[in-house]
Amino acid sequence: MRTPVFELHIRPMFRATDQEHMTFAVDLWDFDSVVANADDILSRIDGAGMPPDSEGGPWPQEWIALFRRWHESGHKRLQLGTAAFAFSQTSSATTVTATGTFPAAGFTGWLQLESQTDSAKTYVLYYEAPDAPAPGTPAAFTLKERYRATDTRSVFVRDSGGVQQLH
Repeated sequence: MRTPVFELHIRPMFRATDQEHMTFAVDLWDFDSVVANADDILSRIDGAGMPPDSEGGPWPQEWIALFRRWHESGHKRLQLGTAAFAFSQTSSATTVTATGTFPAAGFTGWLQLESQTDSAKTYVLYYEAPDAPAPGTPAAFTLKERYRATDTRSVFVRDSGGVQQLH
């Protein structure tokens, strides 16, 4: 069974409404804040009726079990990667490419669309560490994200070095 990861499995369960209503106590979209308050969050979602019916109702038991498993397995999260980035556009597609080497054997990675507006798209380069150290040498990677050539918005990429504009 896959180990739950904050950015993929936990953070998406917290809605904007939950975040807004709980900012007095915990930032539900911040990894460190959720880790520091995980026991309290678990007590609120498991039996305390949170979120309340008036705000969409409590989490299903599967979500509670997933949060508990993430908490008990050590709070896994993704890492921001490092790469050389390229932007290319043809008549049929626009491609964002990340090229580099993972930090250790067994890592995986991908470019993920993080946000978009009418004028810009921002991708993030994520690395996921293996659950246990893997033997061998770090693998080289070339990761691509393609989209319509007619999309002319600005393109930004966020990685461990910050945010850079590609187009």
